[in-house]
Amino acid sequence: MNALFHPDNRAIVQAARGVAATLRGAGHEALFAGGCVRDALLGRQVKDIDIATAASPDQVEQLFPGATVAVGKSFGVVMVRRDGFSFDVASFRSDGAYTDGRHPDRIAFTSPAEDAKRRDFTVNGLFCDPESGHILDFVNGRKDLADNIIRAIGDPDARFGEDRLRMLRAVRFASTLEFTIEPETLAAIKRNACHIGTVSTERVAAELTRLICESPKPSLGLSLLCATGLLELLLPEADALRGTRQPPRFHPEGDVWTHTCLMLDALPAPRTPALAWSALLHDIGKPVTFCEETDPASGDTLIRFPCHAPVGSAMAGKVLERLKQPSALVAEVQAVVGDHMRFVEARNMRPAKLRRLLGASHFPTLLEVMRVDTEYSNGDFTTWDFIKKSLDAFRSEPVLPPPLVRGKDLIGWGYAPGPAMGNLLKDLYDAQLEGRFSSLEEARALLSRESLPKA
Repeated sequence: MNALFHPDNRAIVQAARGVAATLRGAGHEALFAGGCVRDALLGRQVKDIDIATAASPDQVEQLFPGATVAVGKSFGVVMVRRDGFSFDVASFRSDGAYTDGRHPDRIAFTSPAEDAKRRDFTVNGLFCDPESGHILDFVNGRKDLADNIIRAIGDPDARFGEDRLRMLRAVRFASTLEFTIEPETLAAIKRNACHIGTVSTERVAAELTRLICESPKPSLGLSLLCATGLLELLLPEADALRGTRQPPRFHPEGDVWTHTCLMLDALPAPRTPALAWSALLHDIGKPVTFCEETDPASGDTLIRFPCHAPVGSAMAGKVLERLKQPSALVAEVQAVVGDHMRFVEARNMRPAKLRRLLGASHFPTLLEVMRVDTEYSNGDFTTWDFIKKSLDAFRSEPVLPPPLVRGKDLIGWGYAPGPAMGNLLKDLYDAQLEGRFSSLEEARALLSRESLPKA
């Protein structure tokens, strides 16, 4: 296998080399291109391999009958399937004008050197010989890679005019690779940030999610979003966290923005989307609920955020729905944001209420959010430790076992169906969770003892 690539990538590299060998066997130059070369040079595992070739899309389809998908044939791209992997095979090309801000109006098949010039950033404009590992660098990408710099190829305003999403991609690359953005490229992002609204919501959301999930320190990317003006345009609710003061007694680390960034940085990458978005949005309700009161005893000014958790839950839902995120993700993040203040009540909860919290589907995400929330606030882990120990106590049994009493049982005991029966079933399940009965017979006896009214 080509020594340039990580050993764990052996299977995908061999399959990609097979595709390239077929192209070369037919007389067409074929090179590995773009991000896979960048990541290989950085010693990172590659997620996919793109292949650039002198073959036209029609020639690619002819060489791989029954194994192609014309994903972007009009732009010179054909997907080739081999050995369980899919590879984008793109013809070397130069692009015409981009009047729609994403796709070229016309393309012309050309050489590798010209193809490199139409790509976004120098670190993504590298090619690699599939067999020897020799690097072809027409844009000085290796130097920028060595210097940890994200630099647009050619005129940055032109590159961002071709595809506005590249502005957000520059920030994401800088954040995930822990690079800096070259000054002229950064200035061009600031000049062009106002056009980010022309990019589809789905593409924007995908970049934001990758930034907060994959970055070793998401605060780097979030700070760049602030500096370029993109945050205010894309996530104004998060931008409002900046400068929102907190009580120094409980949050000595600073304002809500600082607190949120510290939390995200403390969560090991890669993070699940639910965890990353929950951490980013957990205090999203604070700016709109911020108020100050005077302590009648001391005369001190007190900062309050009344009901910021339920307010934040509703706001988080609207943010993620605006970004067209999956309903399951929206529901989980809303639940975490809405419940993140319930931790302070945990030691005073009835056993059944605590078990319902511990057994909730979003609880693992909530527990991790609260761990870093505590770490980057007052640092008092008393309640968190209590909850963790309570959870550990159920390692040998389910936190939320199946209900012993069902509606059909109550009907058999003379209870009529209706809304009241639902409340009775909830009360009985709470009693079961608290260990007050462990069989149907004991449940019926409990009903009789406590003289609960029939539904």
